[in-house]
This record gives sequence, C-alpha cells and structure tokens, in this order.
Amino acid sequence: GKMSAMAETIDLSVLWENAAVAVRLVQIAAYKDFEENARQFGQAPRYYGLLGMIETNPGLSQTQLAGYLHLVRASIVPILDKLSADGLVERRLDPTDKRIRRLWLTPKGRKLMSKLSAVAQQHEARMFAGFSKGEKQALLQLLRRANANLSRNYESLESVA
Repeated sequence: GKMSAMAETIDLSVLWENAAVAVRLVQIAAYKDFEENARQFGQAPRYYGLLGMIETNPGLSQTQLAGYLHLVRASIVPILDKLSADGLVERRLDPTDKRIRRLWLTPKGRKLMSKLSAVAQQHEARMFAGFSKGEKQALLQLLRRANANLSRNYESLESVA
C-alpha cells in the first residue's frame, strides 16, 4: 500500500547511530513483547526486574533497590506500595535501624516470579533468535560496562542504605 512505499524512503539510520537511542528503541520493543506475552499476570510483568532483585537479594533495602534501578527512592515507594497491596512484596523494618525498610517476596510473589520466569525465558528466546550464546553474553557484558560508566558509586549509597 501507500504506507509501505513511503516507509521504504524513510532513513532510520538516526535510530542506530546513537547507542542510547538504539538501547531505548530495543527496550521499548522488548517491553512491549514481554508485556503482551505476560498479560495474564496484570501489572506485575512491568516490575519483573524489580521483583527479581528482591527475590535474589532478600532483605534488600528500599534505598538500595532504588539505587540499582537508577530511581529516586521517592519514585519506588508507590510501586512498592502497590506490590505490597497485591500481596507480592513484604516490607519489614530493619531490626537495628528503624528508618530502613527491607524487602522480601511473599510466597505469592515467589510463585508469581516462577511463572513469570518461564514467560521471560520465552521472551529472551524471541529477542535473541539467531544470536549465538557468545553474542548474547558479549552484548550483556557491554551493556553492564556502559551501565557502570553511567552509574553512581553504589558503595556510598549502601553505606546510607
């Protein structure tokens, strides 16, 4: 049709010349694919990474979690409020410092993550179709390095957790 003929003349190179733009474009596509394939889990899929951090680091503080996800603590509180209300995350006061709230997945949260992990594996398979294991590992390593270059010093964050 008319659109496909027009689309052929569009120069998309600007989307792939700047790494930040390219990463954001892939992130949007990945997010849409994952959400579509995890629709039966409601809002939880959008918090898969956050829930995964809590699952693999039980007792992580809200401040630590916010820092690792590049969020300000205030923006993570309403998300954790919702996940707590949904029965997925439990907050507990730190026994030695009552200003610190520590996070755990509830049994319901762990069960959900088990189901979401299967969806995430299928998503990864679609995203990396045609990639060798080495290519995928190289990409992840390069992204970790870029993230480290842009990250705050987490040691100073953790000392005030």
